[in-house]
Amino acid sequence: MPEHVVTLPTLYPAQVDAFNLYRRTRRLAVRCGRRWGKTDFAKTLAGDAMVKGRSVGIFTPDYKIQAEAFNELVTMIEPIKASSSKVEGVIRTITGGRTDFWTLENERAGRSRKYHLAIIDEAAFGKDNVTDIFEKSIAPTLLDYQGKCVALSNANGISPNNFFYKICTEPKYGFIEYHGPTSQNPFIPMRMPGEAEADWRARREAEFDKIKASNHPLVYQQEYLAEFVDWSGVAFFARDSLLVDGKPAYTPTFCDAVYAVIDTGVKTGKENDGTAVGYFSTSKHVGHPITVLDWDYVQIEGSLLEAWLPEVFRRLEDLARQTKAQVGSVGVFIEDQNAGTILIQQGRRRGWNTHAIDSRLCAMGKDERAISVSGYVYRGEVKMTEHAYEKVTVFKGASRNHMMQQIVGYRVGVKDGGLPHDDLLDVFCYGVAIGLGDWQGF
Repeated sequence: MPEHVVTLPTLYPAQVDAFNLYRRTRRLAVRCGRRWGKTDFAKTLAGDAMVKGRSVGIFTPDYKIQAEAFNELVTMIEPIKASSSKVEGVIRTITGGRTDFWTLENERAGRSRKYHLAIIDEAAFGKDNVTDIFEKSIAPTLLDYQGKCVALSNANGISPNNFFYKICTEPKYGFIEYHGPTSQNPFIPMRMPGEAEADWRARREAEFDKIKASNHPLVYQQEYLAEFVDWSGVAFFARDSLLVDGKPAYTPTFCDAVYAVIDTGVKTGKENDGTAVGYFSTSKHVGHPITVLDWDYVQIEGSLLEAWLPEVFRRLEDLARQTKAQVGSVGVFIEDQNAGTILIQQGRRRGWNTHAIDSRLCAMGKDERAISVSGYVYRGEVKMTEHAYEKVTVFKGASRNHMMQQIVGYRVGVKDGGLPHDDLLDVFCYGVAIGLGDWQGF
């Protein structure tokens, strides 16, 4: 009989501690900071179970997270894979093992199945009904085999309705907690070939000092220390961070490129029907990395948006000439939702330089998106020009600087950010992520 070798990830010491705790309990909550190695830990548990012919259920908040986990697990167990279907969300092995993938958007996730192991990934980022799904659908799948449940996630604020917060803080759910901050990972940063251990340790210490200094203190506590942070009432984006010595920045006379971002939630007759646009410049070597040049906030019927879009391109070209942008305008980035989808399609048909904002960035929650770009703002890499800072327009009868009001008025952990309207806040966060980060804003 041919030999099949499956190589599971090698766990580092702190992960081994978490694994030993997993062996001793039926319910384990792993609360870990970014880059702790949560994915490798979950893959190890699932892969080990499948090799032994056991059944696993993996539950994720949405399909995007599920797709990444599915691909990585298929690659890992390839030597013993019998079949796999991303459409059905099922992986089977020649040993009799099986893994089913479910999203927590399905309230009946897991029903009628029986598992040796249930893994709930990114457990803090599901909706408020995850506790009900766990109790009514997931927990019963473990009864036949007296199976185990492992919930893994970073922290996501303090909320009495959040499933992960509850299982980590309320004993009645029966979860034992393992807490692992990012610093436990000995491979962050990776040691370079030929680098002396003392030099690597000094570089590692400096890197973590830099992370701490360059992030909002509450962001550092939540994202890297994996602590439950109370965001209520916190003014997240500070006005002074967007200014230079208390004053708005000058419009740059030289930059690399300019671009615009549009968020349109046109839903005629509903409260949230504003269309927001922000204009940005980006520069790697001269001036500020990101500068907000201008913005606008309007109410337009969906049928008129197509006629409005050319005005955005004209304004963008004016700004490209004004700032002497080296590569000119790189186009307009549009949220691919509501009327934005139509704008993208119409723009492409007419040869306009329109781009859909990455769907993964759009799918992030508002709080998560704001937190992801907060480091850039906190470090002073994003500035408002005098024109953008002093601009006042009328929207729904209110006359004010709507962009600044939405940015500095935003509160993490409060319903709708504590704002009556937030389209320009979305534009701001998208603009910073597009200009300085990857789709995650890091």
